[in-house]
This record gives sequence, C-alpha cells and structure tokens, in this order.
Amino acid sequence: MRPLTADEFTATIGTPPTAVDVEGPPPFDFWPYYDAIPHDHFAGHDFSREEVTNVWQMPDGIHQHVLIASGTPNVFMALVLNLRTASVLGHHLLDLNELYGLNQPPTTPLDEQ
Repeated sequence: MRPLTADEFTATIGTPPTAVDVEGPPPFDFWPYYDAIPHDHFAGHDFSREEVTNVWQMPDGIHQHVLIASGTPNVFMALVLNLRTASVLGHHLLDLNELYGLNQPPTTPLDEQ
C-alpha cells in the first residue's frame, strides 16, 4: 500500500474536479486495497465506519479521488484511483483541519487582550 506525499496527491488534482454520486457503483472494487492499509497510516483516526462521503472525478479522465470519512470532522483517507488501469495509485491522509486551520479556536487580537 503506497502512501502518497502531499505533493504526489496534489499532482493528481485537476481543476475543476467534478463531484460523483457516492451512491453510484464504484468503477472497481477498491476495498481490498483500503483493508490492507497499515494501521499506522490512519494516524490514530477512527475509520471503522468505512463511509465514502465524497468522490471527485478529475478532468484528466484518469484520476478519481474517493474520500472515506473518519470519526474526526474534516479528516479523510483519500484513495486515488487510476481509472485507466483499474487500480489504486495510492492513499493520502487528508486532514483539512491541519491544511486550512479548521476547528481551531478563534484568536483574540492583541488590542482586545
């Protein structure tokens, strides 16, 4: 199972991606790959629900990102699918809290302290 670096993951994103119906059938069965991801790649987050919340089709027609939600808001295991080869290119722990400062306590300006 190949963890993708942030740069490798970002390189598979095209603009604009298109949302795919998560209720539709996946292009191939990616769950065996997901089940084989080493426990430490989940960084302590609980992914036991195995819930796909978002799927994004990239404009290159090759890559699709499948986001599996964790019990932590805004933290996903992103599987990058290669549709040409019907294989999983790799996975990336996508922590939007860390990337975008979500769920952070508000800061108080110095003049209000």
